[in-house]
Amino acid sequence: MAAWKLRTPVALLIFNRPETTARVFERVREARPPRLLVVGDGARPNRPDDDRQVRAAREVIEKVDWPCEVSTEYSEVNLGCGRRISGGLDWVFDSVEEAIVLEDDCLPHPSFFRFCEELLGRYRAEDRIMHISGDNFESVGAAGGTPARLARRLRGRRSPSYYFSRYAHVWGWASWRRAWGNYDFAMTGWREGDDSVLEQFADRGEREFWRRTWDEVGRGEIDTWDYQWTYACLRRRALAVLPRTNLVSNIGFGEGAHHTMDARNPFADMPAGGMRFPMRAPETIGRDERADTHVARLAFGGSPA
Repeated sequence: MAAWKLRTPVALLIFNRPETTARVFERVREARPPRLLVVGDGARPNRPDDDRQVRAAREVIEKVDWPCEVSTEYSEVNLGCGRRISGGLDWVFDSVEEAIVLEDDCLPHPSFFRFCEELLGRYRAEDRIMHISGDNFESVGAAGGTPARLARRLRGRRSPSYYFSRYAHVWGWASWRRAWGNYDFAMTGWREGDDSVLEQFADRGEREFWRRTWDEVGRGEIDTWDYQWTYACLRRRALAVLPRTNLVSNIGFGEGAHHTMDARNPFADMPAGGMRFPMRAPETIGRDERADTHVARLAFGGSPA
């Protein structure tokens, strides 16, 4: 059997962290995508070190040494996390039909790329699915073992290799132009008073978490792009594909981070295991409510099970 070869474009989102950028870039280099699209923000005028750090991060991209079409979308002014990434992803999906997306602090296991590529192909025409994630948070706070032990136990089951979720985790993900077309950075529907999306949450604590979060995003109090993507997916009652074993470790917690500043956070540096191939698909397309309830309790204000 011929060795697997990555054919899907990879988008890399960078800013001012050359050390983490270099580590993530090395995984991309090992995967050797035929096309690399790089989005970068400009230096903040009130941060003296930013200009040097931004240049250093961009210099990492110049180390491409495999056959690859490299495209860059660099801003020379600082747009901020929300507008730079959302606008950059508009550019990515205007350029290609589908892409694997990594931020500069999301370190993927080598099998992450094949996982994304195979599922991009499998669900390309399935409108119910808008997102493929490399993250699995089931092991965090789970009874009966450490994250690494639980990950080994999950890998050992003769169960599907992935499941379907309402949550579009973005620490390493992939999607299609047809899905990203539903994205609205301004969350116009929410700001105009349409809160019907909250009817999907039976848990009162989670409903209030999302109401508060989207209100703050709508008022511009949170400089981000990903809560808007979650809203877009939920508004269409779409599903995300999540691996049963975590495939991406967020190495960016701590000093210098924009949002993930607490290095003691249980989601920081989560172990990333490998995906086994060929993958075993779920028998039907439907949300795993047990897994979603666990993640909601951990991250989205859900009540303890």
